[in-house]
Amino acid sequence: MSKRRIIRVNAGHSRYQMRIAGLGFREGHVLVHRAVHEPFWTFPGGRAEIGETSDETLRREMIEELGVEVAVGRLLWVVENFFHYERRDWHELGLYYLMDIPQSFPFRPDEIVHRLKDGDNHLEFKWVQATREALVALDIPPYFIAEEIESLPLIARHLVWQDGDLDKA
Repeated sequence: MSKRRIIRVNAGHSRYQMRIAGLGFREGHVLVHRAVHEPFWTFPGGRAEIGETSDETLRREMIEELGVEVAVGRLLWVVENFFHYERRDWHELGLYYLMDIPQSFPFRPDEIVHRLKDGDNHLEFKWVQATREALVALDIPPYFIAEEIESLPLIARHLVWQDGDLDKA
């Protein structure tokens, strides 16, 4: 197995990474996930690798995490995201896409539908209502997405976003 070439740079107490995530919808719900040790949820995805396009990253990550091939749709947001997490200042370039998740992937609203061990992390996935109210209640960074979840952009938007301290989320 070859060593992964993840796009990540450590600089003292700071870290830069490129993260690709997908928003998959079904029956008015959106799929979210979290590492069980974290207090917050987020949209499924992962870090890009050198030599890999962003849609390749999303497809690879969903095969690894969900065990299914997704269809990558349009780009929604390009986000320069700044936050503090695990005693580090993070600068993340995030690309958020629409994605179609096959019907074979389980759907049970507001229940954990899938679990897996990913390295040192234990991940869990669930479907939540795709509403501002539900995303705010669940605590899903980056937080601007809750404001736009009910009216997704028709063309990709670029944002610079500061989420603050996620350890206190």
